[in-house]
Amino acid sequence: MPNSPQSASNSIIVRLKLANEVGVLARVTNTISEMGGNIGAIDLVRPESGSLVRDISIFTHDVEHGEEIVSALKAIPDVEFINFSDRVFLAHLRGKMEVKSRIPLKTRDDLSIAYTPGVARVCMAIHENPDNAYRLTIKGNTIAVVTDGTAVLGLGDIGPAAGMPVMEGKAMLFKQFANIDAWPICLDTKDTEEIIRIVKALAPGFGGINLEDISAPRCFEIERRLQAELDIPVFHDDQHGTAVVTTAGLINAIKLVKKKPENLKVVISGAGAAGTACAKMIVGLGVQNLIGCDRNGALHQGRTDLKGDAKQWFANETNPKQESGTLKDVIAGADVFVGVSAPHLLDGSDMQRMAQDPIVFAMANPDPEIMPEEAHPHVAVMATGRSDYPNQINNVLCFPGIFRGALDCRATTISMAMQLAAAQALAESIDRQHLAADYIIPSVFDAAIVPKIATAVQEAAIRDGVARSDKGKERS
Repeated sequence: MPNSPQSASNSIIVRLKLANEVGVLARVTNTISEMGGNIGAIDLVRPESGSLVRDISIFTHDVEHGEEIVSALKAIPDVEFINFSDRVFLAHLRGKMEVKSRIPLKTRDDLSIAYTPGVARVCMAIHENPDNAYRLTIKGNTIAVVTDGTAVLGLGDIGPAAGMPVMEGKAMLFKQFANIDAWPICLDTKDTEEIIRIVKALAPGFGGINLEDISAPRCFEIERRLQAELDIPVFHDDQHGTAVVTTAGLINAIKLVKKKPENLKVVISGAGAAGTACAKMIVGLGVQNLIGCDRNGALHQGRTDLKGDAKQWFANETNPKQESGTLKDVIAGADVFVGVSAPHLLDGSDMQRMAQDPIVFAMANPDPEIMPEEAHPHVAVMATGRSDYPNQINNVLCFPGIFRGALDCRATTISMAMQLAAAQALAESIDRQHLAADYIIPSVFDAAIVPKIATAVQEAAIRDGVARSDKGKERS
């Protein structure tokens, strides 16, 4: 049987016609169980002469496992296989989003207010005072989720159309968790300058820009330029969202092991967008001894093969002892490992060579740098990017609250201070008395998180002088 976990993301619905006789349904359920499937629901579709048509939901390990179960069901006597559907594909039919009007359009009066002629007065009010766009249009509560499809989840460069389902999902998360309207913008270009031009041209209709799944190193330049050239928040979630949640988890983890940031040795595997942002925020937390690693080992000033500003930053601004060697070499004596790179880079013996009570955040998806089962005997705190293990480092914990706060105070940017404030607020959402090795980060469904982060972000924006209004604080 496959070893990957069962979940709704790998589930099917089979439609079967069963002879209406004692024992037939039992043979079906027994077969599913014997094949390692987990039955979620059994629904009666319709009765027919001498038979019953049923839909059975089955949690599987992966696509191949589902196909094996279907083959076994087809071989059961007195059972006619009709069809099966992948629940994930069913959910995505015609997309996952729609547009709805906030006000009715049922009468001539409704039309004259929402559209012509009444809308002309609103247009002129905005023309005379552009700030009115925040009050009189959707701009003040709308985010553009922008991608070029070059770094989609763990799938890589699959293009803008194939990246669209992820962007739809991101927009749904904004709406569900922070009541922010967001829209996927998938660009059919990899040219940095063209992406910058397009986003700048789109900006008047949005209150903020969420860059998503854009590959490094282009993502650094795109974000830097847009931040400098636009007066609305620009946030690359793959970088800074990961950094905020990682830092929040680290704040709580070191409370558990009773260590201080300035005394830690932190090793980060991965010098791309996420790794660089995590490193900068962890340094901002007060960590002085941080070492970044790429596939060729530790980043230090003696490396002659370093390309790009990110790796040069690691070499020049971190690794104070100029340690060299492989990841396995420099992890010796480390208090913290943060992985945003590739699967199966470490093993139990590496964990044993870390400092006492090590903290391991292995966040490569879907397979982490070390599986929790192998790490657990040797570490004090373990976190991954997966939902099927405790302590999931998930960006959805922060970006809705960050944008909620930034929109409500009409921030012109999302500063490092605002990001650190978000990390502290997220960490503090768990009472000290409730902290545990398998509970350093809250659930994504904790409704208190977004307001806490939004408030902290607004306060930081006001302190930084990047908030154009403090009225939103009362709405969060």
